[in-house]
This record gives sequence, C-alpha cells and structure tokens, in this order.
Amino acid sequence: QVQLVESGGGLVQPGGSLTLSCATSGFYFASWPMSWLRQGPGKGLEWVSGVGSSGRSKDYTESVKGRFTISRDNADKMVYLQMNNLKPEDTAVYYCTQGYAEERALQMFGNGVRGQGTQVTVSA
Repeated sequence: QVQLVESGGGLVQPGGSLTLSCATSGFYFASWPMSWLRQGPGKGLEWVSGVGSSGRSKDYTESVKGRFTISRDNADKMVYLQMNNLKPEDTAVYYCTQGYAEERALQMFGNGVRGQGTQVTVSA
C-alpha cells in the first residue's frame, strides 16, 4: 500500500525558507517520478514541481522557478522541496504524490496517492 507522509511545514515570514520532506513506502520508489502539489486557501490544487526517478530531470511551475528546489534520495525513499524567498502567495497545504508532469501528478493525487499534507503559512 502506497504511503506518503509530508512534513516540514510551518509559519515563516516573507523572504524566509523552509524545507519540506516526504517519506514514502509501499512501492518501488526508485522507479517512480514524484511531484509536489499545493492547495492555497480558497484555491484549486496546483502542481508545483516534479522530479524524475533518477533525480536528474526537474521541472517547476513558473511562479516558483528560481526559489524552490526539488530533490530526492532514492536510498532513503524521500522527496524534498527546498523553498527560499517565500511569499505570502506560497501559503498552502503542500502534498507529495507520484508522477512527474502536471497532468499525471494531478491524476495520481485524485486517485488517492497522497499524504495528509503539510501546512505552509507565509505571513509577517
């Protein structure tokens, strides 16, 4: 059974940094691309970033390019999202899921491949 557990969220001031972690189990992690999604207050689900199975391929939504960095550790079955220069509009619940491209990641999330999420609040 696929299990994903997100952590690392919190309250941070604008311009601050956070690193989110996603612990995974129940599937062969090294063969799966992974993504981070987020849902802000009153907003729809948004794909944020994806990383290929080896970690070499990475992609980001335009609004976080240059500020966020996705990475993974296949030995520890972990996915990370390093978030720098955070802005109030980054406030959201962040989720990890399987899949690299936006469409696939949203599909997997809709199929129930997700954890409980971790809340990130950017506020002065």
